[in-house]
Amino acid sequence: MIPRYTLPEMADLFADQSRYATWAEVEILATEAQVRLGHVPAEALADMRRAPVPLAARVAEFEKERDHEVLSFLAVYCENIPESSARWVHLGMTSYDLVDTSLGHTLARATDLLVAAGRRLRRALTGTALAHWDTVMVGRTHGVHAEPTTFGHKLGGYAFAVDRSLTRLAAARDAVAVGTISGSVGTYALIDPAVEAHVCRSLGLGVEPVPSQVVARDRHAQLLQAVAALGACIEQIALELRLLQRTEVREVEEPRAGAYQGSSAMPHKRNPTTSERLCGLARLLRGYATTALENVALWHERDLAHQSVERVILPDSLSVGHFQATKAAELVESLTVHPERMRAHIDATDGLVYSSSVLAELLGEGTERERAYRSVQAAANRTIATGEHFAATLAQEGIDLPPLGPERFLTHHDVLRSRLEKLRELDD
Repeated sequence: MIPRYTLPEMADLFADQSRYATWAEVEILATEAQVRLGHVPAEALADMRRAPVPLAARVAEFEKERDHEVLSFLAVYCENIPESSARWVHLGMTSYDLVDTSLGHTLARATDLLVAAGRRLRRALTGTALAHWDTVMVGRTHGVHAEPTTFGHKLGGYAFAVDRSLTRLAAARDAVAVGTISGSVGTYALIDPAVEAHVCRSLGLGVEPVPSQVVARDRHAQLLQAVAALGACIEQIALELRLLQRTEVREVEEPRAGAYQGSSAMPHKRNPTTSERLCGLARLLRGYATTALENVALWHERDLAHQSVERVILPDSLSVGHFQATKAAELVESLTVHPERMRAHIDATDGLVYSSSVLAELLGEGTERERAYRSVQAAANRTIATGEHFAATLAQEGIDLPPLGPERFLTHHDVLRSRLEKLRELDD
């Protein structure tokens, strides 16, 4: 994680000190269960509860010689526990009982932060979409003017895309919110399954049904795929806003601070840097998702090839996704919209955006389709070549219709609006 793209609440979750606090909590919960089973004396649990969470710097010192983070953590933890009680710490457990159960707890909380940011983005999109539901603009296909639409319609589609991503994230959260305390190859040979049940229940986690010492890595891959999918949806939004901010278009603008400077050489520049940043971060998320898939296949019951990778991709993916969703919400919430520019672009092609409506009118009157299409196309080509208004070139083809306007393209717009209003109710 780099601070530039990490918000404090997410950074705190993945900090070394937070990880060790969770490890200590898991060790205490496991010992609670052992005491209930009569395997550990109650005074040992009391001594463990009194011991402070090991400091990350101290654990790092021990790890320099041990080359094993869990053993270093346990050594520092037991420094402050009487020897008679320290021997009960980590009873019957293996390293990844501690690591993966704690990781499941952390990933669940991190996903909750990301989901909250995604909900904020959904709320921003639905609110802005409804506010601009009747703000007409030209729709573009292949980058070329097509037919009139509205800015609200455009944002409404993005709101539903984010909503689908939130559904995927909810399923992925359930997948990673699991733990296992089952021993060296997952057989419970030296530990009662009741210990696992107590620890996971206390942490709000499910249990890996048939563990192999570690939690299955397809769970983490599912999460990072869901994060990448949300990132791609945000990229789609940001890319559209970048295109709409081009000098030739300028239908929307990102918010600018009073001290904003867009170029070291050209003082006039107002660059879509926030949107560009959001697009770039989506590329990272796709890379993390692919790497997570590489971590699924481990040797036999487990190996350690996944660990070094996860130390990077899990915190980075959730941090970047959370940052991206938060900044995308801020962008939509504070976006400046220029309805007059949008309307002007509808008229910029001298009525050509109404060609499909003209074709439909002719077909409705009974004109044969090929003839109708060729007549309208001929008029359109003449408008492109000469700059005459489309109504005039249509008349030259013998086509005389009432005045054309964007309103005829919005006949069933209220149906779409009602769907969006239902989505907004999720955040009310």
